Amino acid sequence: MDTRVVTSHLPAELAEKLDGLAERLDRPKGWIVKEAIASYVALEEERRRMTLEALADAKAGRTLEHAGIEAWAGSLGTPRRKQRR
Repeated sequence: MDTRVVTSHLPAELAEKLDGLAERLDRPKGWIVKEAIASYVALEEERRRMTLEALADAKAGRTLEHAGIEAWAGSLGTPRRKQRR
């Protein structure tokens, strides 16, 4: 796998937490940082995909009335939960 070195300044408190985590997990700090960044990037990519999907829905007129959403949300956790439409 082709790799690149990326450096970053961390606040001292965060760096100390990273040190402790690496020790507890018996993993290199670089491995933990790589996993954390991969998770964050995947989360942001999914957030962007969902935002673009929502914008396309709105542009196509696939929207719901606010009052209907409030009624649905208010019914959550009740025996007569409403279905979203």
